[in-house]
Amino acid sequence: MDERYRQSFQLEPVTRIADRVADQVRDYIVANDLEPGARLPSERRLAELVGSSRPTVSQALRSLSVTGLIEIRPGAGAFVLRKPTTAVGTGLQMMIELEPDSIGEAVDMRHLLEMAAVERITAKPTLELDSIEEALERLRAAKGSAAEWIAADTNFHVTFIRLAENRFLTSVFESVHDAVVARAYQSWIVANEPPPWLAGKEFAAQIALHEPIVAALRANDGAQLVAALTRHQKALEAHMRLHG
Repeated sequence: MDERYRQSFQLEPVTRIADRVADQVRDYIVANDLEPGARLPSERRLAELVGSSRPTVSQALRSLSVTGLIEIRPGAGAFVLRKPTTAVGTGLQMMIELEPDSIGEAVDMRHLLEMAAVERITAKPTLELDSIEEALERLRAAKGSAAEWIAADTNFHVTFIRLAENRFLTSVFESVHDAVVARAYQSWIVANEPPPWLAGKEFAAQIALHEPIVAALRANDGAQLVAALTRHQKALEAHMRLHG
């Protein structure tokens, strides 16, 4: 191989390629106006459409499932759970990629959005809590892998925000949360193995951070809800310092 060519040629990391494929799948969902519940083409067909390998497509789909955009059902395929938030999410991803240290501000923004939802949620005379109860049960069952847990965690927090019944708030929150997840948990998503913080007492501690949020919603207690969300935020910040 020519030395000049050898010096200029660099292989693109697999994770970067998978990120690019994930973006293409998002674009496919938007371009085809796929509604929640719609089935995506098979991994083989997606690989043909985006010009990539099936393993890379598989990793891209796993990343999208973690952000709650799609659901992967063993033996059945991948299904759309929600439509992508495009412009805001892309802008946030670019900001964090250009300034990695800004991830802390994104984590803070995520918490501010949850706080903004509290007043609207607790102002309602009654709350329909079936969706958040189901989201908590999904968290309790998510012991198999980092991907399963992060997808369940994303579902829990997006479900909470939706209780405020403001589509713009939900859209911005999804974008910020997705950006945080993509930055903080990419290595666990790629490995797809249970990390140490999802084993034994650590797993129980993760569940214990979410149960008070649901308890506060049941009581429709704003102060209790703020306290529960703040405890979760402090734990997330500590996790980011160790693993982010």
